Amino acid sequence: MNAPYFVEVLARNGEVRQRQRVETLPIRIGRAYDNDLILDDHHASPHHALIEDDGQGGLQVRDLDSNNGVVCQGCRREQMQIGGDTVFRLGHTSLRVRCADYAVADARRDTTRHGWEGWPPALAGGIILVLLTLVGTWGEDTEKAGAILYVNALAGLLGMALLWSGGWTLANRLFGGQTRFGRHLFIAACGLLVIETVSLLSSVAAYALSLVTLTQFDSLLEILVVAGMVYFHLLTINPNHPKRIAVSAVVVGLLGMGLVLMVNFQKGGIFADELYNSDLYSPALRLSADKPVNQFLEEAQHLKPQLDAERGKPVNGVSEY
Repeated sequence: MNAPYFVEVLARNGEVRQRQRVETLPIRIGRAYDNDLILDDHHASPHHALIEDDGQGGLQVRDLDSNNGVVCQGCRREQMQIGGDTVFRLGHTSLRVRCADYAVADARRDTTRHGWEGWPPALAGGIILVLLTLVGTWGEDTEKAGAILYVNALAGLLGMALLWSGGWTLANRLFGGQTRFGRHLFIAACGLLVIETVSLLSSVAAYALSLVTLTQFDSLLEILVVAGMVYFHLLTINPNHPKRIAVSAVVVGLLGMGLVLMVNFQKGGIFADELYNSDLYSPALRLSADKPVNQFLEEAQHLKPQLDAERGKPVNGVSEY
């Protein structure tokens, strides 16, 4: 292992926070100012550990009778050999030592769209939000309330999108070193667009085909879309761990869907969002055959004995009759 040596202070996620170059061995580490690497850690002793030659061409770390010792893989060690990938802890500080001849991996392929930064994604997201608000409000405006209805709807949707995007922008600044507000606003706008589109298509299909199931679990579809939004937000913050981020998004989606099902069951005794399709459209959209009134009454008559039996059951141990 050839000099110079590089002592790296690691964050919890394994990324390098600080890298100190040292030309010769041994390397003294601790909180005192006469060390080669000074630790700003109250749980580190003034002279905590020593990095030295192990006599076999490698390196070893030795505890200098510190209070908290040298910890590796959860065990305290008095002395241990270390390689370029060995992570050990002094106090609350995780460290790694690498030499000048340490072989690093090849550069990752740059998949970041550097042209899709700043105002272009923000403008695209804003346009999507405005169009989404105008179209949605126009479809619901049955009383011709005027411009104030559109202004209120636009202010509400934009405020919600800006609040959501602002939170992710702050996280991006804290954990990714950049803001990227435009990208986060674009992701939020696309997510809202997908939610509204899927909800509209499922509602129209349920009305046209008399398939109530298509609208009974709209909230689950919305949760899936939100989980997808979380995935892209996290990927924007840190694109280096897509698999971990995908697993996190799946967990968020499953937890969200489970929570919605529990709330639905507690509120109405069913897992669905509603018993029937509450959205009505033009009769021209109906594709399924209408049932005659007599058939409807006959089917309803068959339900009477079951309903009478349910009505006769005691409530809290007391009969209604």
